[in-house]
Amino acid sequence: MPSFSTIKQSPLAGPLFMLLSACFFTGMNVLLKQAMTEFRVWDIGFYRFFGGLVLLTVFFGRRGNPFRSSQTRLLVARGCTGSIAFIFFILSVRLLPVSTALMLLYAFPAFAALFSAGLYREKVSLFGWVCLITVLIGVALLVAPSSGGESLGYAAGMLSAIFAGLTMAIIRQLKQTNGSVIIYLYFCLVGSAVTAPFFLQAPVLPLSFNQVLVCAGIILTSIAGQLLMNHGFGYCRSWEGGLYMTSEALFTAFAGIALFRDPVGWHFFGGGTLILGSAIAIQVEQALRGRPPAVIPEERPDGRLHKKGQSPS
Repeated sequence: MPSFSTIKQSPLAGPLFMLLSACFFTGMNVLLKQAMTEFRVWDIGFYRFFGGLVLLTVFFGRRGNPFRSSQTRLLVARGCTGSIAFIFFILSVRLLPVSTALMLLYAFPAFAALFSAGLYREKVSLFGWVCLITVLIGVALLVAPSSGGESLGYAAGMLSAIFAGLTMAIIRQLKQTNGSVIIYLYFCLVGSAVTAPFFLQAPVLPLSFNQVLVCAGIILTSIAGQLLMNHGFGYCRSWEGGLYMTSEALFTAFAGIALFRDPVGWHFFGGGTLILGSAIAIQVEQALRGRPPAVIPEERPDGRLHKKGQSPS
């Protein structure tokens, strides 16, 4: 059986970490939908963020100050954008079928390309712009005529995609000099600060055994999924990571149809195909353009990173 160090050196390391991350996030999505009937958006957000903050601090704080980084401002910014994306995603899952909410969220690779171009000067080709327009057409097709709460759900789904795209662009930059743990730690720290005031106004506590299991499951699956995703970005470029992570939308769509009887029709299949197809196409197109391979950072015992061939300081 291959060791973990052998897997890390394999060219399949990036896809493996990303696909495992997608599986854990699928489990989290299913648990989120189950929790909606008994918990508010702020309750679920706080349990995820604060639970992750406590567990990561307990396990990794023994090595020293787990919050120490030379990119504190960027880490806080990633925490803000990621927290906003997650809160909007929870709201969309509450108001829409979980499969539809995930399809909307997975418009994020197109927005990630735009943010990468604006913030980090990564060029977006004409084909990339066509893919972005196709994503928006897919969203318009997926959003069937609706009223009341559902309209808010569609809006929340789109906002979650926009902020998730910005988050992906920031994570790729952070991964060059920061470990997976500290990136997620700041996400949990900022998320806890954002959700705590609303949670404390009228907290809904898990009282039954099933409620405790659901809340614990959300915390553990989110930690596993996030750390695997952050670590995977050290082995692939941002567009590659987004390509592999689109599998989460497919896994969750199947789970939503099987477990929650999510309604499916030509709007769902047509819009979902355009969104996922464009998200995949924009990333494959960048691969065919012959981008240079990503530099794989090596994680140090203190949680920071240095690049291969570079002296750790």
